[in-house]
Amino acid sequence: QVQLVESGGGLVQAGGSLRLSCAASGRTFRNYDMGWFRQAPGKEREFVAHISWIASSVSYADSAKGRFTISTDNAKNTVYLQMNSLKPEDTAVYYCAAQSRSAYRAWNDYNYWGQGTQVTVSS
Repeated sequence: QVQLVESGGGLVQAGGSLRLSCAASGRTFRNYDMGWFRQAPGKEREFVAHISWIASSVSYADSAKGRFTISTDNAKNTVYLQMNSLKPEDTAVYYCAAQSRSAYRAWNDYNYWGQGTQVTVSS
């Protein structure tokens, strides 16, 4: 089992920044790569970013490129999502997830999920 706990969400004005954290634990969590997804009200859960624990590869959704940065702190077993230049359309619940497949952009590629953290961007 892998346990994931997100934190760092909140209310921010457009143009502002937030850093989300995802603390991972469990006996085998290093066997999984990590992703961030988000889900706005009435919309499907969508891919935001993906990273391996050794950070050998990262990938972003087009909506996140140039504004968001995914990273890991292996000593703290934590994955981060630094979000800059936030827009109202970034408002959503953000989820951290762990996966072991080669594919990683669909929500059903992931095995474990955190509880989510709310991000609200005001205009």
